[in-house]
Amino acid sequence: MIELQSKNDIEKISYEILKGSKSLDIFPTPIDKIVSYAELTVNSGIDLSKIHPSYLSRASDTLKKALGKLQGVLDREEKIIYLDLSVHTSKQKFVKLHEVGHNVLTWQQKTYDAFEDDESTLDVAVQEEFEKEANYFASATLFQQDRFLSEMNKYGLEIEAAIQLSKHFGASIHATLRRYVEYSKKRCALIVLKDCTSCGAKLRDKFQSQSFTKTFGELSVPTEIDIVYPFIQDYYLKLKLKKDGLVSLPTKNGSVDFRYHFFDNTYNAFVFLFPMGEKKSTRTKFIISAK
Repeated sequence: MIELQSKNDIEKISYEILKGSKSLDIFPTPIDKIVSYAELTVNSGIDLSKIHPSYLSRASDTLKKALGKLQGVLDREEKIIYLDLSVHTSKQKFVKLHEVGHNVLTWQQKTYDAFEDDESTLDVAVQEEFEKEANYFASATLFQQDRFLSEMNKYGLEIEAAIQLSKHFGASIHATLRRYVEYSKKRCALIVLKDCTSCGAKLRDKFQSQSFTKTFGELSVPTEIDIVYPFIQDYYLKLKLKKDGLVSLPTKNGSVDFRYHFFDNTYNAFVFLFPMGEKKSTRTKFIISAK
């Protein structure tokens, strides 16, 4: 958990960069303009997903593990960002801002300067905190802070609203749905699924609004979810969008019936949950493409 003071500091830096780069209130958020303002460049000639096997064979087990999930890296000396070009372009935008965060959060830069000869000796807990801070910076900047709330409040409580917001800000559906849920004053939750089979699917992520957690506690969702759950059946049947789902889940108050919206973007499936009577109506009509 990032401390409140750190969040405030990060938001201040994010706002200054959005304003200084003339990116505030420009939609979708102009990521490359922000990268340039931070005096960084992106090298698209090197793909982190295609690191030569001979290099990996010489790497340590720790480095192999890191490279296996690496989606972006910042060369601080050359001020160059390298990306895993195999990931979706909307995800690459977030990764670019994540690396910008490492470069512009002053306390991180001072710490890395102190460990210039060997950054690997930096305490693991500090490294993990720096990663969380860079993610927070990326999200705050991509969604232009309070601009996201302003846009979000124009719509009702439904998964299509978040999909529309992802297009507006130029963000991935995953990142947008997460922010949508975490910043909502309504009782709602998001389950992200992957790797569906005839037996079930795997849990990738789970997020809840504060009011949802206050009422129901933390949802206990297994890492392997059985096909008996209706939203897993939706996933297996390759439904793209469903808005009339109903599922009973265990909570701290016992078993509760939730309505759910289901969406599959071919990378992951998203289950947007809310209790009966929570839905806020809207007259806005959404069109979800078949792509």
